[in-house]
Amino acid sequence: MEKNFPHLAAAVIRSDILDVPTRDILRAAGLRGRARPDLLVGGPPLHAVQQERLLARLETSGLDPEASLLQAYTRVLREAQPKKFILENVYALTYDNQASRGAYERLLREIEEAGYDYKAKVLNAADYGVPQSRPRLFVIGAEKSHRLPDHPHPTHGGSWERRSTGHPDRPHVTTGEALDGLVTTPEPEETVRGRYGHLLPGIPPGDNYLFYTAERGHHDPQFKWRSRFWSFLLKLDPERPSPTIQAQPGSNVGPFHWDNRRLRLPEAKRLFTFPDSFEFVGSRGSAQYMLGNSVPAATCAMRSAGRSRRVSQAG
Repeated sequence: MEKNFPHLAAAVIRSDILDVPTRDILRAAGLRGRARPDLLVGGPPLHAVQQERLLARLETSGLDPEASLLQAYTRVLREAQPKKFILENVYALTYDNQASRGAYERLLREIEEAGYDYKAKVLNAADYGVPQSRPRLFVIGAEKSHRLPDHPHPTHGGSWERRSTGHPDRPHVTTGEALDGLVTTPEPEETVRGRYGHLLPGIPPGDNYLFYTAERGHHDPQFKWRSRFWSFLLKLDPERPSPTIQAQPGSNVGPFHWDNRRLRLPEAKRLFTFPDSFEFVGSRGSAQYMLGNSVPAATCAMRSAGRSRRVSQAG
């Protein structure tokens, strides 16, 4: 944020959200006295490592061991009292299992207790012009005395998980369109290694490890049917949006470029709709982590001559 938006540098808080009082956030936003924010936006991460670290801190501090970073968000919501809010999270939070159900029900209860009505919906980024199929939960809300906004209508549409989604009259933006004309240089980390990296060149674009199974008719099967995650040895299809790009993929976890290598940073930025000029700080792994945790923004302009101009925001 400091590197790409120097005019906001003074408002960046370099501290753990668990250690930052809401008043410090309001002060950084230039709000004083009884002034309230118009909008609170957040995407509290729920990765296993972060959750373990959080629980350890909560236990040593004597705070609620059942809490999560979702509670950091609802704490700021309750104390800052913005006029509206947006909360983004993994759509697995809505799964009907014991772990997810408890966290999700608690989140919605705390939103209501803070004085807000809400609407929750899973949106696929590809349905909004992003060249990446990335379903995420978006909870939007407003004060109970105000009109509750609606989720935006899709601008694009196509096939996702064996069904049609989005707007039927405007196709999803493909990876081929997004990367068209982009000039990149090789990166040291782009070679696919690991035990099965040598198998990647044999997989057609858009396919994955299932290509090497007896059920698909391969003459030398390497895997049992559905024995790996779907993203294992997954290769991009230039005629479709990219599958979800993860923050911490394993050595043989895609999506990989159809040229049989890892995505280069400028390519990954395009697939998240970051401007080409956007700079990431730190190692290539750090950049991947920040990209994988970001929220792609919808396209801001109509495609022209097969090219798109896009802007993005970090989550």
